[in-house]
Amino acid sequence: MSAAFRFPRFFMTNASPCPYLPGRTERKVFTELTGQHASELNDALGRIGFRRSQNVAYRPSCSDCSACVSVRIVAEEFKPNATQRKLMRRNEDLVSSACKPWSTSEQFTLLQKYLAVRHPGGGMTEMDDVDYADMVEQTPVDTYVVEYRLPPEHPGDQGRLVGACLSDRQADGLSMIYSFYDPALEDRQGLGSYIILDHVMRARKAGLPYVYLGYWVEGSQRMAYKVRYKPLEKLGRDGWSRFDTADLEKAARSVESAVDAPAGRLRDNVILK
Repeated sequence: MSAAFRFPRFFMTNASPCPYLPGRTERKVFTELTGQHASELNDALGRIGFRRSQNVAYRPSCSDCSACVSVRIVAEEFKPNATQRKLMRRNEDLVSSACKPWSTSEQFTLLQKYLAVRHPGGGMTEMDDVDYADMVEQTPVDTYVVEYRLPPEHPGDQGRLVGACLSDRQADGLSMIYSFYDPALEDRQGLGSYIILDHVMRARKAGLPYVYLGYWVEGSQRMAYKVRYKPLEKLGRDGWSRFDTADLEKAARSVESAVDAPAGRLRDNVILK
């Protein structure tokens, strides 16, 4: 970075109920992403576990809990299992395209449908179209919306939108900010998983080593899906390391005994099956 770069100022949120683990509270440390070096700052913070929401980068900073663990897929070495290969074949006819980060009424309608089924009563259900536009369009970094559409019924038409993902392109990978899809398509079960798999393929094609999935929360069923993508790396005190067999077995046991928290507000990439 040039000499003009200023070290960012960090702030702390007040404690609030944890949306993932009942009976616990959460706090976040955050900084603003502004100026000509916003992308470089976002890249650097992303490598140490920060996530982006609009023009803010944040990460959990809870004094009595360290359950939130940053995870990322190693794209080049990823090998889909039998279930994932079947899912990719089932959805290979979907038409996907990376669009500029502009919100549309079609996207917002799909988001409302997704939230009503997957997160009823959650904080995001109170979003209006202006809130959604802010979520998509207020970005100081290289961001796009990947849309997933059914094949068009007639030549020249645009197929129906059935999925979307707000994603950032970072120097070392793709960071999936938020995904949503049509949960009513019975013949398209697993769309959330397919969106992740598609991002792995996109990262590999672009020569990017990782796909950032946000936080895996030990003990939360809502985050259990993230350990299905291998090889998977986690961020610890000594840097990034891979989940091993013991890690995955421990994760499975913790999920079996977990009691889910109610759906909360947007804080990282949440794609529920």
